[in-house]
Amino acid sequence: MAVHIFGAIDIGSYVTEMKVFSLSRKGGIKQIDDIRHIVDLGGDAYRTGLLSDVRYRELIRILKDFRKILNGYGAEALTACGTSAFRQMKNVSIPLVQIEQQTGVHIEVLGNAAQRFLDYKSLAYKGADFNRLLEEPTAIVDIGGEGVQISLFEKDRLIATQNLRLGLIMVHEQLAEIGASQAREESIIEEIVGAQLSTFKKLYLKDVGIRNIIVVDDYISDVARSQAGSAADSGEDAFAGIKKENGFIRVADFNLFIEKTKEYSASELSRLLGVDYNNLPYLKISSIMMRSIARVMKADMMWVPGVTLCDGIAYDYALQHHYITPAHDFERDILACVMQISKRYKGSEVRGKTLESICLQIFDRMKKIHGLGDRERLLLRISARLHDCGKYISMQQLSECSYGIIMATEIIGLTRREREIVANVVRFNHTPFVYYEELRFGSSLSMEDYDIMTRLCAILRLANGLDRSHKQKFTDIRIRLIDNELQINVSTKKDITLEKGLFRDRAEFFEQIYHVRPVIRQKGE
Repeated sequence: MAVHIFGAIDIGSYVTEMKVFSLSRKGGIKQIDDIRHIVDLGGDAYRTGLLSDVRYRELIRILKDFRKILNGYGAEALTACGTSAFRQMKNVSIPLVQIEQQTGVHIEVLGNAAQRFLDYKSLAYKGADFNRLLEEPTAIVDIGGEGVQISLFEKDRLIATQNLRLGLIMVHEQLAEIGASQAREESIIEEIVGAQLSTFKKLYLKDVGIRNIIVVDDYISDVARSQAGSAADSGEDAFAGIKKENGFIRVADFNLFIEKTKEYSASELSRLLGVDYNNLPYLKISSIMMRSIARVMKADMMWVPGVTLCDGIAYDYALQHHYITPAHDFERDILACVMQISKRYKGSEVRGKTLESICLQIFDRMKKIHGLGDRERLLLRISARLHDCGKYISMQQLSECSYGIIMATEIIGLTRREREIVANVVRFNHTPFVYYEELRFGSSLSMEDYDIMTRLCAILRLANGLDRSHKQKFTDIRIRLIDNELQINVSTKKDITLEKGLFRDRAEFFEQIYHVRPVIRQKGE
């Protein structure tokens, strides 16, 4: 059985962590080491938008040490991700290049949606408990430095997800600016959180009763990690005497934990909970946030699995390299998120479904020619579902409004690059196509990304031409690729003069991109 060693590095706002995993097709994923260092990158980034020389040198030293450790294990691959601290840096490209030159470690800066999706995958790493909870009404609450992502699930389906501007660093800085006393901090945090939770409740919790909350964070999870197995026999531990099992905690007990922490000094809490002294303010904010969220949702149980972004990085790598098979359909969750966006902007579900079906037929028949993979197929599906979102703002400026909505909306599971590809596919579905030489000055797309966008756009434009009247005139569409002709066989008793007329222009663009000529053949014609 071939075993491969993989390293995952998470460079967070306050903690830089590396986990080392063994991967095999028989054994799956097994963690073999975990090293954590405190580096306050977030303080620099949020205050000045820059990485100070002191923190830069500290991070270089840590990453070099991580490299040595991985070499000692004989690691064959490494993925390093930077999160909110890097997103806040004004000159982020400069330290990224310098760090890679100094350490050989390439850091991928994750957008918020991509980071949250990896956090979500870190839960899938836990297997049975995660899958069981998602069958019940469950919320995943992911608390980070920039914000809190709340995702609601029922019957293993994502039904809503929203990012709230309640980042730990932001709240911590607000408390410092206000100069609140320790006695007042709790009520102020509840006020800050309550304002946004009220809106979230109105939008998403009207008909949903949440039973369980899955907590993903660095601080409550830190307590769970440090106390894991410390008192297995009694079922009680330094978690302020609160009973828990495999990370499951009753909400009532969690509230009791918050009250009990008030009985100890900061130094006593640090020792008792096994948490770094400097992390205690963030633990307090996380805990009060969670109490408020649990109260609004009327949840009974919390699960604190103690996972980190590193687990999600490893899970994602193992999926991509076929060491494991997914027990959860993540693509379905991305599409569910997209459907929420479409619904928010009054998109036609019937029209979107029709367009998606035609697009996928064309994509699948053209696979040998376009050479695109499953990920690009997903981007096409998203483009079809969001093709008319801009109408919500302006019918006349549909293309630019659609582009703006997609670029301004985080889509869980997509990188910013992928979101820009989708936004341009939708934009050029409605407006004259702009070629790379002109587009590149206002876009961050590489030539390779632009080529993907062009190929997907040609398919969407062709599919859109087949249903231009928005009346779904065709009862059946069968598409075949024969030599250099894409034959689109349609069944209908309705007049399709409009479709045939508007189809020509879109067919010409498709032929220009693929060198394949699309033709409509009406059954019985």
